Amino acid sequence: MTTKQVVAALSPEALLGKSKTYIARALAAKDAKDLSEYQLWASLALELLGKWALAEVHPCLIADPQGVSLFAAAGVSVGTDIRTITAKTVFERLGHLSKHFDKKTEENCLGMSLRRNAELHSGEVPFASVLLASWEGRFWHTAAVILDIHGQTIETWLGADQAKAPRELMANYTHAIEEAAKIRVEKAAERFAEMKKPEREALRARAKALDPFDMRRSFKMFAEKVWTAACPACKSNSFLAGVCYGEELSDDDENDPYEEHVDVSYVAEEFYCRACSLHFGSREEIEAAGLHVEYTETETRQREYEPDYGND
Repeated sequence: MTTKQVVAALSPEALLGKSKTYIARALAAKDAKDLSEYQLWASLALELLGKWALAEVHPCLIADPQGVSLFAAAGVSVGTDIRTITAKTVFERLGHLSKHFDKKTEENCLGMSLRRNAELHSGEVPFASVLLASWEGRFWHTAAVILDIHGQTIETWLGADQAKAPRELMANYTHAIEEAAKIRVEKAAERFAEMKKPEREALRARAKALDPFDMRRSFKMFAEKVWTAACPACKSNSFLAGVCYGEELSDDDENDPYEEHVDVSYVAEEFYCRACSLHFGSREEIEAAGLHVEYTETETRQREYEPDYGND
């Protein structure tokens, strides 16, 4: 057994370099009007980019927990069969590195990788029926989110000459989301204003009486936390549902041997107003509507200690 540098399979530098090679092939395929090849290479580049972002934190984050891969991630060579985690796990873990990598983004990335697998490992041709406009803008937006985790940009990934067109696609994609969200707020506000005053007041009163816990079943997602917000359309009591982003121990309870205070951070994935029926299903839409996506609360928990080994 020897200790050495992390192998190429888990090296962030190697992963980033390979993703650059694949995205260059993707752009070459687009220039050649081969849109299926464009999607194929783009999907491969995106997964490698995701693995790079995780490996930059530590190679253990992309090592298959079975076999010798974890040893290799720690720089210890005990075998050559080095394997990495699946695309599904990559995209699940990225949500813990960036608050902009939401569940909607995760689902789209996974869908792209599943189409790629079908393309490579079956007789299907799933990319052939996919319209360019349905995925390209979101792809470049997602790539930018992943790159930003470690301070990189589309320009550093592609080179300045190649980055102009993707930048324009990203801008159009973001603009479309923002405009659609604003229109939905306006339409919901108009519908609510058209109601008679007693009806509006009754809806607001019922919304005010709602409890966040009771609203969990009103959301499509499985919410780890539901909290209140003022609806941007009708100003009624409304709700955001989200997932846990991170936890930190509070500094003010170090002398308490029995309890600890934990600051738990959540990020919103879905919004719903019972009064005017306004609904948003992604973090991007929620932010575009002017709502805050982050929420923090402090929990008091019993301290947990390692059990005695019984060998003293």
